[in-house]
Amino acid sequence: QVQLQESGGGSVQSGGSLRLSCVAPRYVYSRGCMGWFRQAPGKEREGIAAIDSYGGTKYVDSVKGRFTVSQDNAKNTVYLQMNSLKPEDTAMYYCAADFRVPGYVGACPPGLPSFADFRLGGQGTQVTVSS
Repeated sequence: QVQLQESGGGSVQSGGSLRLSCVAPRYVYSRGCMGWFRQAPGKEREGIAAIDSYGGTKYVDSVKGRFTVSQDNAKNTVYLQMNSLKPEDTAMYYCAADFRVPGYVGACPPGLPSFADFRLGGQGTQVTVSS
């Protein structure tokens, strides 16, 4: 089964920065909306950012102004730049691609998509922020 490849996680102190990367196969990368999710221990997975084929982005309120999602079409890669990290950002981070919901050609739906809206997800990369 095709997997997405996430990288860039690690351990940082509060206020630090990390950049996560997600490489997708070309045929998947061209299928519109891609998302970033995270899951902290004992909590449900939550959507935190999404980007569509046109470069449109959206974020959950808790990361707005601190996280930036971007894409490099030449490298089939989506990035999540995380600045001003807080201990509550500690989680396993996942990317997802191959948006399955019909009617959104290249676009993301209103609001943040759920993980189940995608056919493919990565294995995750751990981010740990210490105070």
